[in-house]
Amino acid sequence: MEHTAILIDNSVNTNKLANGLLNNVFKEIYLKPHNTLLFSTQTIDHYIDLEERLEQKIINKSSAQPLKTMSSGERKKLLLEYQLTHNPETMILVNPYDNLDAATQRYLKDKLTQISTKISIIEILTRFKDASTFIDQHYNYIDGKLVPFVKGDQNKLPLSIAPIPQPIDKPALPKELVIFNEVSVSYGSKKVLNNICWEIKPNTFWQLIGPNGSGKSTLLNMITGDNPMGYGQDLCLFGAKKGSGESVWDIKKKIGYFSPHMVDKFAGYHSLEHMLISGIHDSVGLYTIPTVMQKNQAKKWLHLLGMEHRAQEHFRNLSNGDKRLIMTARAMIKHPPLLILDEPTVGLDDSSANFFVALVNAYSKQSKSAILYVNHRPELGLEPQFTYELLPSNQGSHGVES
Repeated sequence: MEHTAILIDNSVNTNKLANGLLNNVFKEIYLKPHNTLLFSTQTIDHYIDLEERLEQKIINKSSAQPLKTMSSGERKKLLLEYQLTHNPETMILVNPYDNLDAATQRYLKDKLTQISTKISIIEILTRFKDASTFIDQHYNYIDGKLVPFVKGDQNKLPLSIAPIPQPIDKPALPKELVIFNEVSVSYGSKKVLNNICWEIKPNTFWQLIGPNGSGKSTLLNMITGDNPMGYGQDLCLFGAKKGSGESVWDIKKKIGYFSPHMVDKFAGYHSLEHMLISGIHDSVGLYTIPTVMQKNQAKKWLHLLGMEHRAQEHFRNLSNGDKRLIMTARAMIKHPPLLILDEPTVGLDDSSANFFVALVNAYSKQSKSAILYVNHRPELGLEPQFTYELLPSNQGSHGVES
């Protein structure tokens, strides 16, 4: 049984590559398309769409819960179980470990190892370390061709990064940006968070971890003001008790936020310069004429990212990796009191992830912002000062600092 890993960068259209494999356009790999299945988020999205249009469960018949509301781990487990009932000869898996907690990653790795004795596995990956141990041959996908892979410095971090541009304005900061004091959250009979006590101070670098479904999103949404469960609780945000008259927009002005899901919000024809300046205004798009100072600030950030010559390019035309870097700089540009990076490296190739880690480390040392970094997979070289871990139980997740 032959197994293959194909390493790609962020510019690759994985759907196009998978279709190329199914249509046998590569002489290195021959498949029987009628007996080959594609395991990807696009496949899951297809079943979510079918479920909503047909009002009929397909891969989750045993569950009362809609596929759309399940966690990434639950969806991927169900898809794999469903596809295995069709006894495929070959499976193509696209970044199977993205958005999965450590336990679900282990489950999936073990399952793939188990089925690899009967099924030929092809993995399309942005991260070399995700390749299964049973893989026989490795390729890079370059300019539409499969090229034998030569292991290089995938884990090598940049030796240095240019100085982080300092903010235009430097507002005074409270001693504590966020204070949770015995905060608990339930949805009906389901207990999500239990007795959370946590303080985030300026110029600290926190990592928030916890398995899928442990309440990380609930906790983040209480900080950003998007979850009403904060009202009536002992929760202070940026020096004001929750519910004391502040608006959601008052809170958001003090936060720089990036999640890969945000990229799709910027589908218009925004230049890179305007994308960065819009981060100063907290707007989707730029609706005022930027000042000379703001343009200079954007220029400094583009120089830092190695994109100063691309200031007038449209954001929508960038590779996925470059889009992530621009969105991260957009969240950083005003040096907000609190910078939240939510699963920022999902889908990044090794080179982009290495640069991202160097950028975040440099920012944490040169800015007064507090950083809250949310992730499932540890990134080599990342240097958080503290970790807050959510540990699930029947009474809801409790938090542990380290």
